[in-house]
Amino acid sequence: MSVKVRLGIMMFLQYAIWGAWAPVLSAYLENTLHFSGFQIGVIYSLLPLATIISPFIGGQIADRYFSSEKVIAVLQLIGGVMLIFVSQLTSYSAMMWLLLLYCFLYAPTLALTNSIAFINMHNSEKEFGQIRVWGTIGWIIAGLVLAGWRSISAAIGAPAPGADTLLLAGIFSLIMGLQSFTLPHTPPRKDDVKPWAFIEALKMLKDKNFLIFTIIAFVVATELMFYYILTAPFLVSSQIGVSETSVSAVMVIAQAAEILVLAFLLPYFLPKYGIRTTLTIGILAWPLRYIIFAIGEPAWLVIASLALHGFCFVFFFAAAFIYVDTIAPKDIRHSAQGLITLVTYGIGNYVGSLFAGWVKSYFTTDAGTNWTGIFIVPCVLTVLCAILFMAFFKTDRKAVKD
Repeated sequence: MSVKVRLGIMMFLQYAIWGAWAPVLSAYLENTLHFSGFQIGVIYSLLPLATIISPFIGGQIADRYFSSEKVIAVLQLIGGVMLIFVSQLTSYSAMMWLLLLYCFLYAPTLALTNSIAFINMHNSEKEFGQIRVWGTIGWIIAGLVLAGWRSISAAIGAPAPGADTLLLAGIFSLIMGLQSFTLPHTPPRKDDVKPWAFIEALKMLKDKNFLIFTIIAFVVATELMFYYILTAPFLVSSQIGVSETSVSAVMVIAQAAEILVLAFLLPYFLPKYGIRTTLTIGILAWPLRYIIFAIGEPAWLVIASLALHGFCFVFFFAAAFIYVDTIAPKDIRHSAQGLITLVTYGIGNYVGSLFAGWVKSYFTTDAGTNWTGIFIVPCVLTVLCAILFMAFFKTDRKAVKD
């Protein structure tokens, strides 16, 4: 089996694990375990928290002591067993602490899989996209498998015990743990790295454009968690009426759109219209989706608006990483990417998880959940982001380098 195929399978499984639980676990926590909105927010904040800390742990182990593929294998095997165990828990406290431990196992593998891919490719600029897209496909397949599993279980009257989302993720994790032993041998790296690169990256914030971009990226990242945490409970509510059996399949509309926008629209739009216009459209897609959620009808329009995720995610986050790559000095480029990852997927998603959970609790009473009030909050915040970005981000750069 070729290296490229093995790397593609690795990406498929890496994101199938995440995609098995992240989109729909919140619906299970709310409707079956009756966790509060804030408790659900805390559960979802654990992976961003681990993402902030894990580079100082997992990265150091792989860089200095053990080959990357073996580190991934051990982390995924232990993580798979832990997920299967956690899937049977019903106590908030026990689930929260064990999921935190699991997230510390999973988070380092996100960076390590990218590292293995880059090291073992001949031309990363051309090949990485072809390999990474299998991660999004894995996320989609996980959602469809979960929907099929639930349909079969309902048909035979034998629903899976506990959280089937975590159980499925655990199975994928065990498979990936075994598959990781087949990955190309990637020994610890001994290359010299600029010791103060991250501090040099922080100095980029002295540039007004980059500072504005970083602040807006942080705020937008907080609003991303309204989508990840609250969409599934919203869709299965009586207002929209999607069944819990099929909700995971419905939500893959977002990832399918992401693939199409990433493959066809971004490569055309970014060189033609420039980074400022691309990022602005990316920001504006967020309030458009949230205002449709806030209106909440007709149901078909709410479901169709999931496709806006392609623009929300690709035109903002993917374009954001491209922007950073074009402006960062070559010797600190990786640290600059690490900085924006920390600001968005780390701190931004962590704060956003807690904020979304708190907003959910605030707008939930004995009479029910006020979904309009909930989604107006991220709608207003992302509109403000778009206005401030257009007012203060003044780059006139029209194209990015190949």
